[in-house]
Amino acid sequence: MIPTLQLALERRGYTSLTPVQQAVSDPDLAGADLLVSAQTGSGKTVGFGLAIGPTILNDEGKFGPATTPLALVIAPTRELAIQVKRELTWLYAEAGAVLASCVGGMDMRDERRSLERGAHIVVATPGRLRDHITRGSIDLSQVAAVVLDEADEMLDLGFREDLEFILEETPEDRQTLLFSATVSKPIAALAETYQNEAQRISTINHAEQHSDISYLSHLVAPHDIENAIINVLRFHEAPNAIVFANTRAAVNRLLTRLSNRGFQVVALSGELSQSERAGALQAMRDGRARVCVATDVAARGIDLPNLDLVVHADLPSSHETLLHRSGRTGRAGRKGVSALMVTNRAVRKAERLLREAKLSADWVDAPSADDVRGRDLDRMISDASWSEETPESQLETLAKLVESFSAEQLAAGYLRLWSSARSAPEELTDVSLDDGRKKKEREPRAPFGPSVWFSIASGRDTGADPRRLLPMLCKAGGIDKTAIGAIRILDDVSYAEIAQDKAEGFVAMLGGEMALDDGSKLAQLAEAPVLPERKKAPFRKEGGRGGFGGDRGDRGDRGERRDRGDRGDRGERSYGGDRGDRGDREERKPYRSDDRGPRKPRYQSDEERPVSARPAKPRHGEDKPQYDKPKFDKPRKYEDRGDAPRGKKSDFDKPRHSKDGAPAKARSDKPKFDKPKSDRPKGDWAKSDRPRSDKPKGPPPPAGKPTSKKNKARAAASASDTSKRFTPPKGAVKPKPRG
Repeated sequence: MIPTLQLALERRGYTSLTPVQQAVSDPDLAGADLLVSAQTGSGKTVGFGLAIGPTILNDEGKFGPATTPLALVIAPTRELAIQVKRELTWLYAEAGAVLASCVGGMDMRDERRSLERGAHIVVATPGRLRDHITRGSIDLSQVAAVVLDEADEMLDLGFREDLEFILEETPEDRQTLLFSATVSKPIAALAETYQNEAQRISTINHAEQHSDISYLSHLVAPHDIENAIINVLRFHEAPNAIVFANTRAAVNRLLTRLSNRGFQVVALSGELSQSERAGALQAMRDGRARVCVATDVAARGIDLPNLDLVVHADLPSSHETLLHRSGRTGRAGRKGVSALMVTNRAVRKAERLLREAKLSADWVDAPSADDVRGRDLDRMISDASWSEETPESQLETLAKLVESFSAEQLAAGYLRLWSSARSAPEELTDVSLDDGRKKKEREPRAPFGPSVWFSIASGRDTGADPRRLLPMLCKAGGIDKTAIGAIRILDDVSYAEIAQDKAEGFVAMLGGEMALDDGSKLAQLAEAPVLPERKKAPFRKEGGRGGFGGDRGDRGDRGERRDRGDRGDRGERSYGGDRGDRGDREERKPYRSDDRGPRKPRYQSDEERPVSARPAKPRHGEDKPQYDKPKFDKPRKYEDRGDAPRGKKSDFDKPRHSKDGAPAKARSDKPKFDKPKSDRPKGDWAKSDRPRSDKPKGPPPPAGKPTSKKNKARAAASASDTSKRFTPPKGAVKPKPRG
C-alpha cells in the first residue's frame, strides 16, 4: 500500500480493511478498470480512494502542483458527493491533495474560482459537472481516473445522457471504476461501452447480507401509522433515527407531528435548498436533532453516526429501495433495526418485498403504550447515574432534599421529571395479521333451535317484504329480532318462524285479534309448512361464477353442422360489393321502369303507410306543400338578358318602395364604373354613373356652408318627419354664423 495512504488510515484508527477495500487495493489490479458490487455500508468510499491511488499519485505517493484535475468522482446526490469529498480529504491529506466540488445547489461562481486555482480531485454530481464542461470552466483532458459511485442510482435518476457526455470528454486511456450495489443490464451495458476489460469484483454474500440489521414488520391500522411511529421511536430510543416517507407532503406532515410531540426532528427532501439539507445533516451529526424524516433522496450513501433505527412509514416501491433505506443503519459493525409499518392491505406487498430482497422479518405487534412505559422503567433503573458518586458541590443540596421530603416524595418527583422530558406513548388499535393475508371467511350461522311457525295472510302479491314484516312482528309480539328465525314470502301468504320459548308470549301480546299493524291476520301452525324449493339464479353454474356461460343443460342432438364448402380467399369486402351468385333472382330496379312497367308503390295511401314512414307535414299548411312548387314562379331575369353581370341578387328581390309608397325606380344594369379601377383618374371614386332623381330631397343647404351629409340631414329635418332626427318644431335649424 502507498505509504501516505497507509499513514492516513492509521491516524484514522483503521486496524484492518473491509473485504471490498482489500479486493480493490490488490497490487495486481493497479490501474485496471473495475466493476465492483458491494453492499451498503461496506466502506466503498475508502475502497475506491485506495484503488485510484497508484494511478494519480507519483512514485513518492504525493501530488504535484494543483492544475487540471487528475481524478473525477461522480455521485448521484448532493449529500453523497459532499460526504465523498469529506472522506477523500482525510484519506489524501498526507499526499497534499487539493479537492474541489461541483454540486448542484451551491454557488457556481465559487466552484469556478476553485477550479481556476487548480484541483487534484473533483467530486461532482452529473448535472452540475456537465454545466461546467459546457461553460468551459473545467478541463478534463488530464483526468487519469474516473469513479462512478452508486452507478445504478444515477441511471435510475435519468443521468445516463449526462454520464455519457462526461465520459466522452475524458481521455480514452483513463482508469474507470464503477461501484454499484447491484449490477443490472444497464450497468453492464455502460461498463461494456466505457470500460476496457473490466475486472468484476463482488463482495455481496446474499446469505449474510445485512446480518447486522434486525427487520421488524409491524401490522398497524391505517389511522394508527403515525401513532405507531411515535411508539417505535420511544420504544427503541435510538441516538439517531431516520423515518422514510414516499412523498414530500408526507415528510412535512410527519415533521409537524413529531415536532409537536417534542421530538428533536429535521426534514430532508428534494424541495429543500442545498444549505437547508446540509444544515439538517449537520444537526444530526452534532446531536442537535435525533430524528430525520426523509424521502428516498437520502437513501443512497448517507452515513450518519449512531444511526441505529430506520422506520419505513411508507413501504418502498422496490426491494432495492428497501435495501438502500435499511442500509443507513448497521454500518461499520454496529447493530441496527429496520421497522416496517404495514397496514392490512399492504401485507402481501411487504411479504413480496422481503422475499425479493432475500430478507426475513419478524411479524410483531407495534409497541403499545404499556410496552413503552415498561421499557422506560428498565432504562431508568439501569441508568448509570445511580451508581455515580455525588459531587461535593451537591452534597448540601442533597442533604436538604432528604431532610425536607420523604423517600416516596423524592421518587415521585424524579419520575415526573423523567416523564416530562419524553413524549407520552400512544394507544394503538389491535389488528390481526390474518386480516391482511386472507379474506376472513364468514362463520356459518348457528342453528335456530326449536321453533313455532306462524302464517301471515299477506304475500308477494300484496307487497309483503321481510324488511317490512320483521319490525311489525317485533312490535306486535313484544320480541326482538333474535327471537325470529326464517321469514318466507310466497305469492299469497307468508310464514314466520318464532323461537319456541318466545311463542307463548308472542301469542299473548297479539291478543285475540292475532293481527299486525297493517291488518294482516296471523295463525299458529301445528307443524312447519311445506315450502317450495327456492329457484336458483338463471344461467348460474353449480359452484361457478354465475352469469352467462353457466350450465345450459342437455341441448339434445343438434345434428352435424352443414359443410359450408371451401370459401377460398374472400378478398377485401366492401359495403355493397359483389355478393356472388345468388341464383335466378332478377335484379330489382326500384326507381326505373322496365318491360313490365313501373314498379307499383308499396302503400296505396298515406293512411296505410306507417307513421314513421309518412312524409313530414308542410310547414305552411295543408294547401301549401313544402316542395311541390319550384322556388321561383318565373324564370330568372338574367336568363332573358343573356350576359347580365353575376351577383345582382337584388334583381330577384321584390321591388323596393319609397317611403311615400310610390314604387322606386329599378336599378340600372350598367356597371358602376365605365372604366377599370386601375384606369380611373384620381378623384373619380366619388362619382357615380347611376341616374339620380330630379326631385330634391329637401331645402337647399344654408348659404356659405359646404354641401355635406350632415348639412343635408339638417336641411331635410322637420317636425312632421318622425324618421329623421328630432329637431325643434320651428322649422329648419338656422346655422350659427362663424366667428
